[in-house]
Amino acid sequence: MTEQRSDEEAVQEVVVEETVETEEHQVRGDSLIAKIKELIHEGNITRVIIKNDQGRTLIEIPLSLGVVGIALAPVWAAIGAIAALAADLKVVVEKKSEKKTSD
Repeated sequence: MTEQRSDEEAVQEVVVEETVETEEHQVRGDSLIAKIKELIHEGNITRVIIKNDQGRTLIEIPLSLGVVGIALAPVWAAIGAIAALAADLKVVVEKKSEKKTSD
């Protein structure tokens, strides 16, 4: 006689835990846009925050997977203006990471 498993036993539950990690980068105004482009190309970025040397937030840029190219043109213009006015800046990057666990 063969044993039949119940539906509960047959289905293995997979839990995805999402965590948000932050990284801080000190940059000079003239290299701000290049650094942000580099960070975006690394992937998994959900938000970029630019702060001045006193720690005051100048701009927060939420990023999603579908935002690319021309949609970012006004954002690049704003970042360029900030870079022209400030010497030392801090770029805070939020990244989501997923960890899958199974029971």
